[in-house]
Amino acid sequence: MIHLSDTAARRPKVFMWMSGLLSALLIVLVVLPTLWPGSFGLLQPLRIDTDPENMLSEDEPVRVFHNRQKKDFALYDMVVVGVVNEDHPEGVFNQKSLNDIHALTEYAKSIQWQDEKGETQGVISVDLMAPSTVDNIEPGGPGVVKFEWLMKTPPLNEAEALANRAKAQNIPLLNGTIVSDDGKAVALYMPITAKNVSYNVVEKLKSKIAEFDGNDQYHITGLPVAQDTFGVEMFVQMAISAPLAMLLIFLLMWYFFKKVSLVVSPMIVAMVSVIGTMGLLVITGNTVHIMSSMIPIFIMPIAVLDAIHILSDFYDRYPQYRDRKQTLKHVMQELSKPMLFTTLTTAVGFGSLALTPIPPVQVFGVFVAIGVVMAWFFTITLIPAYIMLMPEERFADFGLDHSESDNNSLMARFLSSLGRLTYSGAKVIMILVFLLVGVAWVGVTKIVINDNPVKWFAPDHEIRVADRALNERFAGTYMAYLVLTGDQKELGLAGFSEKLIQDMTTSNLAPLQQLAPEVAGQTGQATDKEQLMSLLVQKVEDRLDKASDTDYDAWDKALSWVEGYLGRAETFKNPDVLRYMAGLQAYLQERGLVGKSNSLADVVKTVHRELFQGDPQAFRIPDSRGAVAETLITYQNSHRPQDLWHFVTPDYKKSNMWLQLKSGDNRDMAAVVDQVDRYFQDHPAPQGLTHDWFGLTYINVIWQDKMVSGMAEAFVGSFAIVLLMMTVLFRSLWWGILAMIPLAFTIGMIYGIIGLIGKDYDMPVAVLSALSLGLAVDYAIHFLARSREMRKKYPDWQTTAQAVFGEPARAITRNVIVVGVGFMPLLLAPLVPYQTVGVFISAILVLAGVASLTILPALIRIFESILFKEQKEKEVA
Repeated sequence: MIHLSDTAARRPKVFMWMSGLLSALLIVLVVLPTLWPGSFGLLQPLRIDTDPENMLSEDEPVRVFHNRQKKDFALYDMVVVGVVNEDHPEGVFNQKSLNDIHALTEYAKSIQWQDEKGETQGVISVDLMAPSTVDNIEPGGPGVVKFEWLMKTPPLNEAEALANRAKAQNIPLLNGTIVSDDGKAVALYMPITAKNVSYNVVEKLKSKIAEFDGNDQYHITGLPVAQDTFGVEMFVQMAISAPLAMLLIFLLMWYFFKKVSLVVSPMIVAMVSVIGTMGLLVITGNTVHIMSSMIPIFIMPIAVLDAIHILSDFYDRYPQYRDRKQTLKHVMQELSKPMLFTTLTTAVGFGSLALTPIPPVQVFGVFVAIGVVMAWFFTITLIPAYIMLMPEERFADFGLDHSESDNNSLMARFLSSLGRLTYSGAKVIMILVFLLVGVAWVGVTKIVINDNPVKWFAPDHEIRVADRALNERFAGTYMAYLVLTGDQKELGLAGFSEKLIQDMTTSNLAPLQQLAPEVAGQTGQATDKEQLMSLLVQKVEDRLDKASDTDYDAWDKALSWVEGYLGRAETFKNPDVLRYMAGLQAYLQERGLVGKSNSLADVVKTVHRELFQGDPQAFRIPDSRGAVAETLITYQNSHRPQDLWHFVTPDYKKSNMWLQLKSGDNRDMAAVVDQVDRYFQDHPAPQGLTHDWFGLTYINVIWQDKMVSGMAEAFVGSFAIVLLMMTVLFRSLWWGILAMIPLAFTIGMIYGIIGLIGKDYDMPVAVLSALSLGLAVDYAIHFLARSREMRKKYPDWQTTAQAVFGEPARAITRNVIVVGVGFMPLLLAPLVPYQTVGVFISAILVLAGVASLTILPALIRIFESILFKEQKEKEVA
């Protein structure tokens, strides 16, 4: 490493040109394939992916199941448009508002385009749900149901507008979904071909909405919208907040080192490191995901840290040598080993994320680790090269004024006092540390694991505003799907025959019990189930024809039983199953997290009511399979017969219950899952009914759980590796353990604070442990390595501490201030993950620095005899 820095100092132009050309080449390799995809062979264009579904690998069972169910039930991701009117006493149910809503719906049907592959993208018009595209269901006479468009044409007057509301509120499938709970707002549900087209769809909708001049408020939300919008805005964020952070870092370094021209060098290192890392990520075919979009923000502080150590030491030592080469040689000799090991430990910390089961987190960890190594290489080469390219006369008045001693500044005086305090008050400091650890433990126990893509935006962002507005008025805009499946065991002919005879024998119908032995003796005559049932039907019909008036009813019931027997495989025509579903829906509604649910049971009950002239008492599940089948056949006469297959498969063996949640928080979805499990446990389901989940809201829970467990495993593994590295570095287990203490304290305090302030444990917070591991150990390595070297020059720790709290402590403090304060501009970001990262990068750096400058010297004071045992023995000898 020293040789590499020396080579860069002797050939500075070569290294500067090489880094510049490498950066330019990577930019070209990213830009050209992105502008002209497919024109550059194997080179990959820039690809953006903000889909949380891709936090799971493609072969993850829950993801495979999710996609299969979407296909089975013909479901698509949706853009939700809510229309609210605060001025009109009837809300949007006035002539003007409904005319605009009708116009917007017609326009939405036309939002389609051809992508580069020639495939149609946009809104799937046939499944669009709006007042003008859904059916009103009402009686058409005795035993007849009439289906007509709820709002076929815009209302001609206020009375027609109110009539539309009354009709919609009478249909459970629409009330609380299309029409708000208070009856004054409307929601449009626009299924889209793919999640990544939602941003374009929303922009087109906004252009149409801009043409309306009424008092209506249009709110657009939905998980696909949030995810796609985040993808667009995160690039804006990267282009604004990151440069602002670097500007503040630059100004702080200018304040410390006085030379504008000199402090440009860390900026160059950070810029080249970021370009190199992101360039490699793109040209290797990796997508820029939510996680990888934060790579520059993680690389920049790490890239600047070592540069500040070099500049700080150079600033302090230059007045002694008055020669750049000699000063650099001294600086690199002092810092080479600490910088190498801090680089390795930081790379290990982030590289450990490759062990998590989350693909985007793996990519994030690997490329931050690569970026860390790049930053180290550019630091030890470009900083010396840059210094050597500066004219010697620029350093005439450069450096710390040693003539006034090292205590000539506020920082120096403070650190000197701190050094004395850590020696005299070592035990008090450790008592306080133990108290803080206790408080932190209380906070850790309060941590709540939770995430919600909509909450990635600031509270005043239009998506958050829309989310609040619609979930206040409607049953919920977050969809979760519960799949119910009947007993899937398929019996062969022999098994079917055996079960048939058993069911006939145990039935409460005497004719069937009478026929059972006869049928049992003739089952060999049938070649399949259908033929066997035909034989049985023929036998029952023969008996029915010859039956006396007394026995006729019994044989007639036996014939109905036989005719419906094969249909028993159609689980979701069973009234008992449908009643069970209705009971589950009522149970969830009572619990409060599910705003509303829709299922096949609601379809059956609604149509059954209208078959009985709209009698409220008929809003129930009919008592027989035949009656259920009649309601379903009737429903298929509507304008939207395909809607039935959103709730049940054509073989009626699998059904889908739609749950609308007012919250997309993982903890709420997890609570609903627990509620369903509890219901199935307390209420045994008929016909071997089983359940499972799919939908984006549920997938978010799964990848979050995987991230938590994966991050914990990765951290434990990397902690052990770093401990081993520290032991090797210091050639002592005791010093290795000592180096890990600031890390353990920092992580404990950070997560304790998170729990105490009620901050959710979300995606950005989950990766902070890796950042903590890298940065907290950085300060500890520098402090301990310099302390051990300086101890060789002094007789005891008391005098050594005075020297350690000179230049080494100043370098650490400058780092803490520059990078800790430098990333505060991220607090102004409109994207919450960037705010979180900004806050906690600063908190980690400050806390790790404070821990290294207080806990470590206090522990060295307490265990001085053990830590310096070998050195004391040498001194005695």
